[in-house]
Amino acid sequence: MGGSESKTQTETPSPEFDIPWRETLWDKKEVLEKNLREFELSDSNVKYVRILLAGEVGTGKSSFINSVNSAFQGRITTEALADSVSGTSFTKTYRTYYIRNGESVLPFVFNDIMGLESGASQGADPEDIAKSLEGLLKEEYNFNPTNSAKKEDCRSETSPEDLSYCLVYVIAADKVSQMNQDVFQKMKHIRQKASALEIPQAVIMTRVDEECPLVKKSLRKIYTSKKIKEKMQQCSISVGVPVSHIFPVKNYHEESDTQNDMDVLILRALMQIVQIADDLLNRRKTDSEKL
Repeated sequence: MGGSESKTQTETPSPEFDIPWRETLWDKKEVLEKNLREFELSDSNVKYVRILLAGEVGTGKSSFINSVNSAFQGRITTEALADSVSGTSFTKTYRTYYIRNGESVLPFVFNDIMGLESGASQGADPEDIAKSLEGLLKEEYNFNPTNSAKKEDCRSETSPEDLSYCLVYVIAADKVSQMNQDVFQKMKHIRQKASALEIPQAVIMTRVDEECPLVKKSLRKIYTSKKIKEKMQQCSISVGVPVSHIFPVKNYHEESDTQNDMDVLILRALMQIVQIADDLLNRRKTDSEKL
């Protein structure tokens, strides 16, 4: 029988898109940093907007605070103590973290809370997180997994700076599909409280390099990676935050020096979050002026 037998070969789908689906100004780190340093809040009577970080144990809440500070300082910092070994929450105390611009403080601050864990008596109590959204928890409050904050642990009066202006979930890209259902239920409770208070919500997606080999090789592949977009969409469905408010980053972990591409993703995410928080500040200011 003459002729050669043709063989059908199945092509492996490409792991990346032809063009990035979200624009990133990789060479504009200085511009991003300058815009954040010079950011002016909508209400000049408010010193800063408070950003509350929540998430499962080990997702990188404290590391994100350190990464933001490192990006501004141009060196690796560890003001917020982080632990990636124990598997339990390393954050035990409610504390405000300020980002400094020389001698002054930038107009946004972070609060890190005890991590969420499965089980009724494990990790942060969702009621404590609800109280922190309203600015009720006192500074240096010690979290107790078995009991929520008592009257003496809370402020009797709050100022605009005590309130939260954005709730940010910190979720690890390589753990989205593995998150415990009990943790999701706790997040749902917190989300409902934030929604009732009209507090905007966003997601910082960490450990992107652990989830995608393309991104591990080059962070600039982050918005051409089909895997990362898939994880962002999965996260959006699970948590209820639109993809437009989900920001993938790589936290500083083992690096000894800051890196441009890591800083760009961190600063860009921060700019979006600060703008979202300021939108709420502006609405509250407008509403108060109508009274």
